[in-house]
This record gives sequence, structure tokens and C-alpha cells, in this order.
Amino acid sequence: MDTRRVKQILSSSADIEVKYNGASVWIDQLNEDGRTATVHLRGPLEERTIVEIHELVEE
Repeated sequence: MDTRRVKQILSSSADIEVKYNGASVWIDQLNEDGRTATVHLRGPLEERTIVEIHELVEE
């Protein structure tokens, strides 16, 4: 995924499925470096992780 698409997903009201290492995640924010994003798993756990945006896959 690229920076432009991450920004589009963040500004969208639609429920867009994104996966990281096969797990469905929510993108919380694009980080200031423009290369990473903060995400958390969909579901009850809200542990946040910083990941490289090129590792995110839109389903």
C-alpha cells in the first residue's frame, strides 16, 4: 500500500478491509515519517502496533 491510499482509507467513512500479515487491522493513523502507520487488530483487543505501510494489503 502507498501513502496516498492510506490517507484515502483514513478519510473514508466506508469499512475498508486492510490486512497486515494476514490479520485484519484498522489503520489508526499515518505516522509523520510517511513510511509507517499505527494499526490495531479488529476486535476487542486494541493493542496498537507501528507497521511499514508497504506491508499493508487492501482486501
